[in-house]
Amino acid sequence: MTTHTGIGKTGQAPAAGAATRRPPTGKPALGIGLIGHGFMGAVHSHAWRTAPHSFELPCKLSMNVICGRDEERARNAAVKLGWRSAASGWREVIQRADIDIVDICAPPHLHGEIAVAALAAGKHVLCEKPLANSVGDALAMTEAARLARAQGIRSMVGYNYRRLPALALARQLLRDGTVGDPRRLHASYLQDWACGPDVAQSWRFDPGIGGAGALGDLGCHLVDLFRYLCAGDRIQAVACVQTAVRDPGQQRDVDDAAVLLGLSASGIPVSFDVSRVARGYKNALRLELDGSGASLRFDLERMNELQLFSDDVGVGTQGFRRMLISEPGHPYLSGWWPPGHLLGFEHAFVHQVRDFVLSVTSAADPAPSFEDGLAVQLVIAAAQASWECGSAWTQVAHPPVASDGNHRQEQR
Repeated sequence: MTTHTGIGKTGQAPAAGAATRRPPTGKPALGIGLIGHGFMGAVHSHAWRTAPHSFELPCKLSMNVICGRDEERARNAAVKLGWRSAASGWREVIQRADIDIVDICAPPHLHGEIAVAALAAGKHVLCEKPLANSVGDALAMTEAARLARAQGIRSMVGYNYRRLPALALARQLLRDGTVGDPRRLHASYLQDWACGPDVAQSWRFDPGIGGAGALGDLGCHLVDLFRYLCAGDRIQAVACVQTAVRDPGQQRDVDDAAVLLGLSASGIPVSFDVSRVARGYKNALRLELDGSGASLRFDLERMNELQLFSDDVGVGTQGFRRMLISEPGHPYLSGWWPPGHLLGFEHAFVHQVRDFVLSVTSAADPAPSFEDGLAVQLVIAAAQASWECGSAWTQVAHPPVASDGNHRQEQR
């Protein structure tokens, strides 16, 4: 790969005499190209702008180009979101010599084509979730990532909730034995934006563009969080029920709500409940995990808190203990504010950029990898197959290769 950054494919300095553009800080620069400027494009833009101001990174981040289908809208987005230039075609972005990282925030049906081409062009790739709309596309992306990895090119799928400090701490409490062996996990993700009559034209209701409705859009987050918290385990069988809105004028071809039951390879019962038509719930992700030594509760609408129940006190004073996750020693909090000054939704994406950049510059494998994204896709595919077969229990296919969802650059 020809690069302007001074950071080669394996994160090593260039050979003597190689052309290197260095900003005034003396650090090399990574050039970023963003595909998509909608909601997720705006959130990712904020993260690229903010990460180097909150965390010590070994390079400068140069927001070189943002891409959208409409040239005028892309130019307006570039001005608003802080990008140096705009493009109306993603192929133009991946061919540019000043782009080292391609960040894909386009609708899911485009993920595969863009990611495979970008990796083949020698670009590191950050791809929004879900990895793809189909197992076939996810397999192709995973193979492209495997081949690129051999050349020092890194790839990651953007499951941002892993980067919430409270959930990162929950993982630590599982890994250090505080919670003990997991015995049950239940999670729900409820929204109500699809209740209104004016949403019928959203691409999210077209299975060819948005994929598997609420199950694929929201359920994939819950599957990934299971894999993140219960690292090394996998969901091996599922049964699923779904429903879709049948109101006049709102016939939909994807599910609006679904319930998934699962059993992990280690015998953990898992249950997921997702909906985009749950009135009164704006973005309510809730998770409960019971272990042999303690239980955990998390609520996204109180994202700076984690609740812990343990047997380390007498019966008379037992109960769930609220922990405020805002101390400098908590995951990711070293980059932010004094204790008690709380974080929001956007901060998880800043942490995601931090982790990805550290992986790219240190030649480490980031997580969740495309293999992890494929593993999630296989669970969603099995759930869809279950629903089509009368909600029968359905085995989840084994991915050809899968990591345990571990972070190389996870804050500890």
